[in-house]
Amino acid sequence: VSRARIIATEACRAAENGADFCAEVERRTGLVLEVVDRRTEAGLAASGCAPLVDPSCDGAILFDIGGGSTEVVWLGRRAAGDDGPPRARIRSWASMPVGVVSLAERHGGVKVSRELFLKMVDEVLDMLEGVRQSWGVRPPGRIHLLGTSGTVTTVAGIHLGLERYDRARVDGAWLHARDINEVVDRLVGMSFEERVSNPCIGAQRADLVLAGCAIMEAVREAFPTDRLRVADRGLREGMLVQLMRADGAWRRHRPQ
Repeated sequence: VSRARIIATEACRAAENGADFCAEVERRTGLVLEVVDRRTEAGLAASGCAPLVDPSCDGAILFDIGGGSTEVVWLGRRAAGDDGPPRARIRSWASMPVGVVSLAERHGGVKVSRELFLKMVDEVLDMLEGVRQSWGVRPPGRIHLLGTSGTVTTVAGIHLGLERYDRARVDGAWLHARDINEVVDRLVGMSFEERVSNPCIGAQRADLVLAGCAIMEAVREAFPTDRLRVADRGLREGMLVQLMRADGAWRRHRPQ
């Protein structure tokens, strides 16, 4: 490895000892952590997911659900040039200080009734209201949703009936509103133990998946459209694309 970029996001942004943590990582490993701001985080997610924007649409609403924050980006699309995959044209973006961990910690992630689930949805929807009004996004048929997070890939895996997670089948998959409604309804009706036993969820995500679904449902309500494309890609792919562009990798290896 000749060059690397290593980033930290909301956890280090919010932590009082974030700088101390980064210094300790560097002392122990020699690795330099870059704490990126929310604009940079949104831009990296957009770079990673841009190839999944449907070229027949005017653009997409990308949402990236993290542990402590959620980025929402209104994307257009630019044609690919000599420097790699399509570039994302960011029309606007917003970052909300809510993610699966912070929302689950506030409301609980083990025993989640339908009433509690709807309360979480409403909390996030309140945060999105100003964004929705200020953006004035075009009619539903001209855009689609593009979701990148463990929540969205989990919903896709359950819809596809996967016995084990398969990135090749999930990344780029299209979900219709009725598909998502069905899966979310099933998840809300499950006990914690049933969520643990589901192969697409497991013990590590069983207490977080409903908080993630609540954030996803708030985004869907704020930006109603029938289609959602699933992205098992995001920040890391965005960093890789940017590093390769900076290195001129595509130009060097372009067929003559």
